[in-house]
This record gives sequence, C-alpha cells and structure tokens, in this order.
Amino acid sequence: MSFDILSDGHAIQKATRDEMEGWMQEAMQVRLRSFGRNLLCYSPTAYPYKIRDHEQGISHNFLSLSVTGTACSLKCEHCNGRLLQGMEPTLTPDVLFERCREIKKQGGKGVLISGGSNSTGHVPLDQFGEVIYRIKQELNLQIVVHTGLVTPETAHLLAEAQIDAAMLDIIGDADVASRVYHISEGPRKMRESLDILENHHIPTVPHILVGLDYGKLRGEIEALQILAHGKPAAIVIIALSPIRKSPMGNVAPPTPEEIGRILTVARLGFQDIPILLGCARPIGQHKIDTDLYAIRSGVNGIALISQEGVDFAKHLGLSPIFEDVCCSLAYQTLF
Repeated sequence: MSFDILSDGHAIQKATRDEMEGWMQEAMQVRLRSFGRNLLCYSPTAYPYKIRDHEQGISHNFLSLSVTGTACSLKCEHCNGRLLQGMEPTLTPDVLFERCREIKKQGGKGVLISGGSNSTGHVPLDQFGEVIYRIKQELNLQIVVHTGLVTPETAHLLAEAQIDAAMLDIIGDADVASRVYHISEGPRKMRESLDILENHHIPTVPHILVGLDYGKLRGEIEALQILAHGKPAAIVIIALSPIRKSPMGNVAPPTPEEIGRILTVARLGFQDIPILLGCARPIGQHKIDTDLYAIRSGVNGIALISQEGVDFAKHLGLSPIFEDVCCSLAYQTLF
C-alpha cells in the first residue's frame, strides 16, 4: 500500500478534471500491473439481475439472511432499518441451519449472514456461532458475515467456524459516525474491531460508504487511512442510495465523479489489495456513469455491473468474468 498517496488523498479528491485524468490513468496501470486484465462482475442472487452478457443461473446461489429479521436498534439515518427488509429472516440457529440446508440442496454456493445492530453497534451473532460452524462443516457453503462491531468472543466464534469473510462498515469521521450511525467514537471502535478480526485470522472486507454525510463527502479518505493500519483481504466502496422513509430519503447522492475519485485514491493507496465497487449504489444513469468511473479507476470488480459497464470494459481490453456470489469473496479468486 502507498501511505504517500493516502496522505495526499484529499488533494486527489479535489483535483481538477484534467488532473484526475492523469490519476485515473495511473490507477489503471497499477491495476494492470498487479492484477492483469480480468474484471470480476458479481451478481449475488439476493438481487435479481439480468443483462445481455449475463443472466443468473441458480436463483438460490448466494442469498442474504438476517438473524434479527427487520429489527435494528441503531436506526442509522441513511437506512432506518429498511435494508434488512430485503433479507430473509432466520431468527434462530435452527431456522438458519435449515434455510442453509435448503440452499445447499438447491445447488447454492453460499450465504451472507447479517442482521440489525444492538444499541452499541454489534450484530447479535454469538448465539449463532455454533450453527455457523455446522453450516460450514456439514454443508460446505461459502459464508460472509456482516458483523458490525465485534468483541474478541464473537471473533473467536467466527474464526472457529472458518467463515470466508467478515464485512464491516468503516467511517473515518467521528462526527458522521455519531450523527448517522449513532455510534460514539466510531472510527476508533471500527479500527479496533478490524484488529480483533485480523488477529483471529479472519479475512476482513471493510466497506466504505461514499456520501454518508447526507450525500456530502466527509471522512472517506480518513476511512481509507484507517484501513492502512491493517491488512484487509479486499476493500469495497459503496455509495449512498437514498432510501424512502429514511431521514436521507430526499438527499442528493454523491456524483459518479465523486465516487470515482474515492475509488482512484483507494486503488493508488492499496496497490496489491482488491478494490471493488459494491452493489449498494444509486441505479439508472447514475449507476452506468459510476461503473465507467470505477473501471477507469482500476477496480478489480463491480457488483451488479451495467451492460454499458461491461461494454466499456471490453473496449478497454479488460475481460469481464461473471460470478453469482458476493463481491467480498474477490480475494479468493485473485489470490
């Protein structure tokens, strides 16, 4: 990784468009040197997805499950718990195991296990540690866990279960973490959770949400700097997508160009770590434009990529490869 680039991240974020052209060209060269020309295109089957170049095969290949159903105590300003409504509720260990057994029987490869947080920012996973171990051992499914903040006890259970990846949102600004996520000292606690997970040898795939401060950029570069103090397996950049009936339902999301600038800093700062554009981002023309910026910024993969993105990647000489799983597993493909 390049600490110099990360320390200059704000300058890149504010660079002129002509200057950004140069930075993106450099980012693409870094990507080609480190990873070659394959562009990983992810389409986890929790989301219906079909473009001209790809249609999902098995509808149960990789699903999202919530151990709390739609319940979440934090009620973050950008979500208000509504993102959980798109996940299947698996409220007890027995229900979680049976659902995973059905997924395996239907030919599925894996699951994302998530849930709402309690008032301290922790997803209540401890009671599911034993069953996650069983799912991994008996069903051999790929398991990605969205952990929230973690304790050493939770990390120990997930390490024993040999999960494939732990996802954790990282916020670089304490004020934004407090106002939006309702977590005090968020950056410090998030770094501590990453340290705990990494010390237990769990592959971490931190997520950075661009525009979390009501659509404005604040803390994204600092979030990348936080990640530089560890060794993530991959980094996923996502973007604010205003959700109806949330406090941010009517705000303007960050522009595709702004998202591209953060992706460029990430690529230049973490030259040997997979950088991905995740599935959470605005749709429509905004999504198409963001995909194009992401490709030019040297990302390794894009979740739910637009057909225009695929066509542009091919035009640049990249080779799109489709996988119907979570993009957090990119490190397994690239290393």
